[in-house]
Amino acid sequence: MNFYSHSTELAKHQVAIEQHWQNCQQGYFSTPQGTLFYAYHIPRAAKYSLVLVNGRIESVWKYQELLWELAKNNIAVFSYDHIGQGLSTRTLANSHIGHVRRFSDYSEDLHYFIKNIVEPNAVGETFILAHSMGAAISYEYLCHYENSISGAFFSAPMFDIQTHEVPYALAKFIAHLGCIFGFSKHYAFGQKDYAPPEFWENKLTQCATRYQRFRTLYHNEPELRLGGVSFNWLAQVFKYVAKANTLSTTTPIHIASANNDMIVNNQAQFSMATRHDNVTLSQYVEARHELLCETDDIRHAVLTDMYEFYDALAFTAKDTGS
Repeated sequence: MNFYSHSTELAKHQVAIEQHWQNCQQGYFSTPQGTLFYAYHIPRAAKYSLVLVNGRIESVWKYQELLWELAKNNIAVFSYDHIGQGLSTRTLANSHIGHVRRFSDYSEDLHYFIKNIVEPNAVGETFILAHSMGAAISYEYLCHYENSISGAFFSAPMFDIQTHEVPYALAKFIAHLGCIFGFSKHYAFGQKDYAPPEFWENKLTQCATRYQRFRTLYHNEPELRLGGVSFNWLAQVFKYVAKANTLSTTTPIHIASANNDMIVNNQAQFSMATRHDNVTLSQYVEARHELLCETDDIRHAVLTDMYEFYDALAFTAKDTGS
């Protein structure tokens, strides 16, 4: 029987969550892109290992509730902050600008993390749990690097983005044009420094408790803050989206799709599940983008599907001796 964390009991469990976070092994590792922050914890009776790959603007710090919850379920978790965000190296003078040189830099960093931190310490089968941009990074990693990942669960994967009131083709053209004219490291049009919206106007989650915890963390730890994206980040994402259709991997993948996602384009998720026999998909009605930080009923459903996905693969591996 799995343990599930509930938003109504977070205040009661806050001391335990903080203690678990302090007990995590924390440090830094180096990649060609810079110095990246990581954290991991291995329960005494760990049954398998997870590589938690977070999304844009996020940090391992944000996932303290989930890290504690997974530890109570005897799952080892390894996670890190992407280049240009969290406690990892910021690449521009204005640390609020979300910027990357090449999208493939992200997957190279994941490769370094798995080789140098995860593999020497992992217990049992190793799986990936990735959210949004982290899922796009993980998919590219699985398709390009030799690896020992037994399965990947993608939460609201960023296989394409929504451009809202700006036509998609125009947004793509403007991103390309901005880079050509020397603005690659500048904010793309409409982007700005970190300025958190009030709960009622946020597009991420319907859970007021978890949303407020996230914003309070970033208020108390200003070094975690990240604003909008650069012209080059946007251009690189458009390039990735165009390339993703040509990529493939044999690793089993399950996509958790948020029905009311206002950040990524769900159609790209459905297309991927249709094209590949090793990709399955579940939809969560009324859910917004941050499935792992949503209301308890949605979050419980997502995590239940995740545990079943991993347990089935771990059991198969054990049964076959692979």
